[in-house]
Amino acid sequence: MAVLKTENLKKYYGKDAILVRALDGVDLSVEKGEFLSIVGTSGSGKSTLLHMLGGLDRPTEGTVYVDGKDIFALKDEELTIFRRRKIGFIFQSFNLVPVLNVYENIVLPIELDGNPVDKAFVKEVIRTLGLEEKCYSLPSQLSGGQQQRVAIARALASKPAIILADEPTGNLDSATSQDVLSLMKITSQRYGQTMVMITHNEGIAQLSDRIIRIEDGKVRGKGGESHA
Repeated sequence: MAVLKTENLKKYYGKDAILVRALDGVDLSVEKGEFLSIVGTSGSGKSTLLHMLGGLDRPTEGTVYVDGKDIFALKDEELTIFRRRKIGFIFQSFNLVPVLNVYENIVLPIELDGNPVDKAFVKEVIRTLGLEEKCYSLPSQLSGGQQQRVAIARALASKPAIILADEPTGNLDSATSQDVLSLMKITSQRYGQTMVMITHNEGIAQLSDRIIRIEDGKVRGKGGESHA
């Protein structure tokens, strides 16, 4: 079952002679539990696509379905609530709250939504990501790789329909990048978690189940399974 789907997705900026087609008719389908990489160079449209998939920006034309819901049929306030409940984000800048410890950062989105924390599940995620001994540490006391693992745990903890990862290893060295990506793959498989990652790095993309390439706002190559 496709948990994420786009139909003729377009995002244009400017007009006439200075019209920029950031996205130019993207059709995409991601199955439940799949780990998909979207690869493209700077300016290819991959970041714009991620923003559309996450409901962070509205398209010029086209539709995005998350868990069967047309997200752009929702009003802004409804979309904010839907995004918080259904979509997890992992950014390259980690975006942890500096005055909260690791555990508090992980459960923050759930508590903001007024929902009870599934403590057994959160504990299992923390163990899988090797963070048991860091639960009471502040972000400033962690390495970059550890901070990104906290961000992954935070995204997983609310059991979203999809996790969108925007260059999640962009601020990490190559060895740490491989570790973080391996953990993303393990958690995707263990929890049946759908993940979509954008990256410019072909080597990192090889760890995913499938790779698609985007150039000039269009999907150019739809790869099959990777060889990871």
